[in-house]
Amino acid sequence: MTKNASHPWQLRVAEPADATRLIPMMAAFNAAESIIVDDELLASALARLLRDHELGRVWFILGPSIERHDVIGYAVLTFGYDLEFAGRDAFLTEIYVAPGARGGGYGRSALAAIEHAASALGVRAIHLMVRPENAIARSLYESSGYEAPPRILLSKRLGT
Repeated sequence: MTKNASHPWQLRVAEPADATRLIPMMAAFNAAESIIVDDELLASALARLLRDHELGRVWFILGPSIERHDVIGYAVLTFGYDLEFAGRDAFLTEIYVAPGARGGGYGRSALAAIEHAASALGVRAIHLMVRPENAIARSLYESSGYEAPPRILLSKRLGT
């Protein structure tokens, strides 16, 4: 677990038994981001990620009442490998702080803790995506050192 002295919170690695606590927050994140997902495929992919730490990590953001372990958010980091970065890179595919906990510095603190944990896991670069109209999130990421790369990201879904 990771703590920050200025905020009463913790970052805890999620385990397979935590899936049922994560799914409702993931649904809220996807709705806010206008991401359409198949619930069954999401549950299956999440279960695999929670079981196989070679794929990445999922963390709970806990606080502010740590003794009660209030879940105020979560983050998902998935691993890749890129020669440009001379090794393991990762995508921070989701970071979510519940609306009632926003604006208290938890997102910024969690982001810094995730970067520290990722570095300890051998990650040499973290990538993330943000909607251009999400000025608050974009400001957080840019003030934390994230920059737009000189290329654009293109995606193609394969299979079903």
